[in-house]
Amino acid sequence: MCLTRFGIFLALLLAAPTFADVKPHALFDHHMVLQRNATLPIWGTADPGEEIYVHLEVKTADGKREEAQSVKADKDGKWIAKLAAFPVGTDGILTIRGQDRKPEPKEKKGPNAVVFRDVAIGEVWVCSGQSNMEWSLAACPKAGGVETINNSTNPMLRVFTVAKYAQPTPQSGFNPKPPTPKHHHWLPSQPDNAPMFSAVAYFFGKQLQESLKVPVGLIHTSWGGTPAQAWTSREALTADGGLKYYLEQLDERAKTYDPNKAAQQYQLTLAKWEKAVEEAKKNKLPIPRKPGEPQAPGYGQNDAASLYNGMIAPVLPFAIKGAIWYQGESNAGKPIEYRSLFAEMIQDWRKRWGHDFPFYCVQLAPFQAGNPNADNWAHLREAQSIACAKVKNAGVAVISDAGDLTDIHPQDKKPCGVRMGLLALAHTYGQKVEFSGPSYKAKKTDGNRLIVDFDYVAGGLKVGEFSFAGAESIGKDGKLVGFEVAGEDMKFHPATATIEGESVVLVSEAVGKPMHVRYGWKNFPIVNLFNKAGLPASPFRSDEVLPAGLK
Repeated sequence: MCLTRFGIFLALLLAAPTFADVKPHALFDHHMVLQRNATLPIWGTADPGEEIYVHLEVKTADGKREEAQSVKADKDGKWIAKLAAFPVGTDGILTIRGQDRKPEPKEKKGPNAVVFRDVAIGEVWVCSGQSNMEWSLAACPKAGGVETINNSTNPMLRVFTVAKYAQPTPQSGFNPKPPTPKHHHWLPSQPDNAPMFSAVAYFFGKQLQESLKVPVGLIHTSWGGTPAQAWTSREALTADGGLKYYLEQLDERAKTYDPNKAAQQYQLTLAKWEKAVEEAKKNKLPIPRKPGEPQAPGYGQNDAASLYNGMIAPVLPFAIKGAIWYQGESNAGKPIEYRSLFAEMIQDWRKRWGHDFPFYCVQLAPFQAGNPNADNWAHLREAQSIACAKVKNAGVAVISDAGDLTDIHPQDKKPCGVRMGLLALAHTYGQKVEFSGPSYKAKKTDGNRLIVDFDYVAGGLKVGEFSFAGAESIGKDGKLVGFEVAGEDMKFHPATATIEGESVVLVSEAVGKPMHVRYGWKNFPIVNLFNKAGLPASPFRSDEVLPAGLK
């Protein structure tokens, strides 16, 4: 009898109308930070035609504030609500409720609700780039990473880390197989979460939060070793005549790609690797890295538009204040092209978000890059500045005092984050803070001397003192270093540099009438001109000569 009753109950349960599965986008989560003073898009999926009710309630300085909106899912099941702007707030609750779209007339409707708690309203920034942005606090033990993690508790600083995902077409969602349970969740800054945080993003967010005294949310989306064209949309690359070749090459590869041949070739490569491993073990040598599996064109992290599709498009149209960026190493082979490519990428992102948000980047750190005295990285640093000046509302943080001769990943990431934070505090938030080191202004020849003038001297110029791998104890002797001068022949020679007021006077026995100046114009510059605010001057040159063959 009991079994019969259970069977009847189960049949009735299965026959009853079910409520639709309302799924907010993954960006909406407990502990999230939403952008203050901006319309708030909130979106997700449900059954086509289903009505969705979105309600946000937040504690603000003047009490409680709430907004609500009802929307209907379209024929593809997509829905989006746009709530009115909120001021700074905390302890928020976001409720997203759906209803069965076809209830029986006599059946009682019931809610299908998702509730997110500890929602904050503050400042939201996207943090992107390649490995130096990806580099975690845990990976910086030589630069106080452990201490930083132990002291990271700050409930008003939260980070959302996007899992790596390269795709041939724009995606609405993130990688469905994130590498850890902590990906795709808003994590408050605290010791058990901080080890995985981007170190650059963390120091940037910490600088903003402590200065602005508001919640700060960071959306970290980066991938080591990737070029800027991978982070730019297909439409933007197509529209630029000098960049569309990236897509043409990708499309040509797609036409000729044979997955079976690729798999066969991979097996041969794998067999060679296995033999190499045996030899390495036998001779007690380092084990070679296992070769990666073949990827169809468009699914590789270096393919044009692939990371825009998989790691930027899914963030849209989440309301943000701005973006920070640490990338360029993978484009250093074509520094002149980077002037337009980087600018195009910034404009592309701004177009997608619908406003010209501030964009700040980190200048490439000193590194040998194969030849410390070569200058392709110098040209890339220059390209970063040129691109930022072109798009406006952008800036470059200089870290000439925080490099490493042999490591492309210098561990001292604090200057990167803090100095981008200073740019944001000054330009985005209007605070009266020093945000730039000395910046080249003008030059004039005075007999055998070249006098170089600077902006942003912040009370005066000074010889900076610092030390990092390959540039130990710089400035300890009181000497200003890193300057070169040239005459009409454009042959540069080292110059003796002396600070005189807000100028630097340069003299070289090899140049009787100096007319041009270069400062730190190398892959691995050793330079130490600072202002009295403690910020370093950017490497620069007064000429515009390009080496033959430079792309």
